Amino acid sequence: MAENRASRYGEDAFGEGVPCWVDAQLPDIEAGKRFYGELFGWTFTDPPTAYGGSVWAHQEGEPVAALARKADGRLPSVWTVYFATPDIEGLADRVWAAGGQVVTAPMPVGDLGTAALVTDPDGAVFGLWEAGTHPGFGRRHEPHTFAWAELYARDTETANTFYGGLFHDALFGPGAHPDFGRAPVSDVFPPEMPPHFLVHFRVADCEEVLGTVNRLGGRVQAPPFETSYGRVAVVTDNQGASFAVLERR
Repeated sequence: MAENRASRYGEDAFGEGVPCWVDAQLPDIEAGKRFYGELFGWTFTDPPTAYGGSVWAHQEGEPVAALARKADGRLPSVWTVYFATPDIEGLADRVWAAGGQVVTAPMPVGDLGTAALVTDPDGAVFGLWEAGTHPGFGRRHEPHTFAWAELYARDTETANTFYGGLFHDALFGPGAHPDFGRAPVSDVFPPEMPPHFLVHFRVADCEEVLGTVNRLGGRVQAPPFETSYGRVAVVTDNQGASFAVLERR
């Protein structure tokens, strides 16, 4: 579908506040390639610029995600969503001024772009991305590509204020079609679960995918449930990184 190919959008494909990339921090990239390669049919290549030992996942020849080796084994295995910005230094300052934290200061990733990790006031971690040669997803909203990012927050009113101010145009501006929602942690997860973003990949059939996840050594955290944006199930891969699969209605 041509409208879902970011490479067809031009340089303004990802306005500020639009989810533009995801990566998984894993202890074993080769195991990750086997898991996601079989689950989603992804193929893998090295990125065009040194990217910290990462590999890029491709769907039909277009980049859709990255798998990266964890720098510290004590860190969690996790999927992270990155929001686009034309001014990463300025956006990091605005995150801090609005009550968030800068976990990793903006850092160039070769000529691909500049990345930073930040948190919202509730502690949920997300990434910022200022594009260089790599604008982000080559495909999205299609089967086996990024479809949605759901923030599970303890304080949804604080989240509304924070993200509504930070990414107003992407969420509420003219022609906005957000790929980002929010819900209380207790809707799906135990109350003690920390606030976090959950990356969703689109699939044709949730139930069918869950069988493959189990066979590949992953597990089901939450069986399929209905949301305003589709039918969702939450799973972990065979290294403990959580993500969701989304069946659009």
